[in-house]
Amino acid sequence: MSELLPIADGPELRGQARLLGGKHRRALLGTIGLHAAAATAGLAGPALLGRLVQSVEDGTTRAYVDKLVLVLAVFLLAQTVLTWLARRASFVLAEKIFAELREEFMRRVLGLPLSTVERAGTGDLISRTTADVDSLARTIRFAVPETLIAAVTTVLTVGAAFWVNPVAALPCLTGIPALWIGTRWYLKRAPDAYLWERATYATLAGRVGETVEGGRTIDALGLREERVDRIDADLEEAYRAERRTLRLRTIWFPTAEFSYVLPVAAALAWGGWLVSNGNATIGEVTAIALYVVQLADPVDRLVSWLDEIQVGATSFARLVGIARVPPDRTATDDEPEGDDLTARDVRYAYIAERDVLHGIDLDLAPGERVAVVGPSGAGKSTLGRLLAGIHPPRVGRVEVGGVRLVDLPLDTLRKEVALVTQEQHVFVGTLAENLRLARTGASNEQLRQALDAVDALVWAEALPDGLETVVGAGGRPLTPAQAQQIALSRLVLADPHTLVLDEATSLLDPRAARHLERSLGSVLEGRTVVAIAHRLHTAHDADRVAVVEEGLLAEVGTHDELVEREGSYASLWDSWHGDR
Repeated sequence: MSELLPIADGPELRGQARLLGGKHRRALLGTIGLHAAAATAGLAGPALLGRLVQSVEDGTTRAYVDKLVLVLAVFLLAQTVLTWLARRASFVLAEKIFAELREEFMRRVLGLPLSTVERAGTGDLISRTTADVDSLARTIRFAVPETLIAAVTTVLTVGAAFWVNPVAALPCLTGIPALWIGTRWYLKRAPDAYLWERATYATLAGRVGETVEGGRTIDALGLREERVDRIDADLEEAYRAERRTLRLRTIWFPTAEFSYVLPVAAALAWGGWLVSNGNATIGEVTAIALYVVQLADPVDRLVSWLDEIQVGATSFARLVGIARVPPDRTATDDEPEGDDLTARDVRYAYIAERDVLHGIDLDLAPGERVAVVGPSGAGKSTLGRLLAGIHPPRVGRVEVGGVRLVDLPLDTLRKEVALVTQEQHVFVGTLAENLRLARTGASNEQLRQALDAVDALVWAEALPDGLETVVGAGGRPLTPAQAQQIALSRLVLADPHTLVLDEATSLLDPRAARHLERSLGSVLEGRTVVAIAHRLHTAHDADRVAVVEEGLLAEVGTHDELVEREGSYASLWDSWHGDR
């Protein structure tokens, strides 16, 4: 099973929240002030109605009633305007905070070490960038402002009730014990439950994604039932997680509702007793009873949105947790002295204590072309990734010009060594924009030269709008072979001195691949090339061949030398050449 990415703990979340609050202190205080003003204006209603009831009890005039009604209308209008302003300020602030969080999260995601992403799998990362981002957006845009409004309104309403008559307002507190106990019970269990729920979503998303991507392989190997069983098991786990969170809500919600219904009955009973004993007026009891009824709405919103905040806090923890991924390299200011690439006693493990490379030593001279061959699963691609600086070795060193690749800043590293694999991506945008990812200021003529170098210029110019044709998702569909040619064009534009090609032409048919490699040969003249391939004509044309078997460097030499040696490479060559 994939190793999930880190999740932030309570202190980290509180620290991040304090940081955000401090950064937006003025806007936050202004928003709270507006909500307080709106809530204060809304408190006038019960007090005025209580005074109206008392005036009827004591005897009043029509003019006095009209005056109270007019004052009440003014306060209602003021509350409406202030509420609109307060909500607008809340939503504007929430959007700013969410935008900053989203941008920071994307910076962290794009800066994740590839080795970490590969170990975690795509399911967890995709669920964080989709479901968790959406959940946090809802929390920040709605739950936080609504909770803020409800909290301010609750505090001011209780304060107003005690200001009218402290003794008669005591029933306002009767719901606190049930609400306190129920909420503490819920908050103690909710974070773990929601983390479990989110983790099951991530696992399920990863399982479904890899099943869809590997559909043909699954059919070919007759693994359909096995995959269905695994997905069913993941669904069952997600079902159990959702049942757990649902159970928490079904216990907590009734408790919370009881806690704000009880004060209403208590206020009427207690108020009636006080009035009968002369300790409160009917106007005071009326005002307090209305305040208690008015409390039901903000407390209900607090309860409802607190559950949403728990979901959002879980998503927040998963997004902030990305920052806990340790870097896999420490950049220095050292500059490489030369273009020679060396590997010394390189060992690497995807899983602890299970090395897939066992002490690899390899020297590549500037301008040399080395083909890395061997059976599937031997460790060829892993070696290529280490030589390209994608993964740091567990033990040993991979250096360029005497400087470890993992000590180079990423921008510098990509100018020194570049990796192209068979897994390529075409981004949404024009063909020109896709190519300029490798060189931002490249002219159209330079783009055409790069496309021509990889035999792609003909089909590129045949597109409806040429280089300005929109490709990628929703745009002009491209074949896998064309996507791979775009990747190779980027490589030509990037112009690094060392290239690692991991089955970079595997999606082309053998004849087209052969022609492309010959075209690339002239373009890549003078550059160091490490070509990882199953098609052994690449090895035949290379300066040297390195044979990897079971994580070991079994043989190194020229094609002719290794064929004459009649070892592992000779067997591979005979088998491949015979099949042809």
